[in-house]
Amino acid sequence: MKHIHFIEGPVGAGKSTYAKAFAARGGFTHIALDEWFVRLFSPDRPKDNFIPWYAERKARLITLIINYARTILDSNNSVALELGLIQRGPRVELLRQLQQEGISFSIHLLDAPKNIRHERVKRRNLEQGASFSMLVPDHVFDIASNMWEAPDEIELEEFDFVFPSNSA
Repeated sequence: MKHIHFIEGPVGAGKSTYAKAFAARGGFTHIALDEWFVRLFSPDRPKDNFIPWYAERKARLITLIINYARTILDSNNSVALELGLIQRGPRVELLRQLQQEGISFSIHLLDAPKNIRHERVKRRNLEQGASFSMLVPDHVFDIASNMWEAPDEIELEEFDFVFPSNSA
């Protein structure tokens, strides 16, 4: 059955590693916003005040990826999307829109304690292995971690959440 699997959680929670393995097991497409973002926009990144610059481009890219996901669904295939939907309001707005369109989806929510996530990000920065997309300096890790809004009770009741056991 065609389905969108959103892979979400705070920075360093293990989303990329999980999403790649999950999509491979399911035989469907994996799309990571960070990979597209790096290729499309990183050369133009300003040195200062990059948060507004990033937010605008991320919003445009999410729209593009969701439209591409619709195309994949139209071909009767499923997709795993790693979009970095870290703020509750925009996340819920997108999920409600998809719900109204009758699109089947679930949210795989990964998390880990902040100190473990930070160590993972530092290691990923050094090793630049399979889950590496871009360097995440400490101050960016802190900004992204502080922006993360876990689902509240209403969101948890409204949507189909999956809690992978290997996320901590």
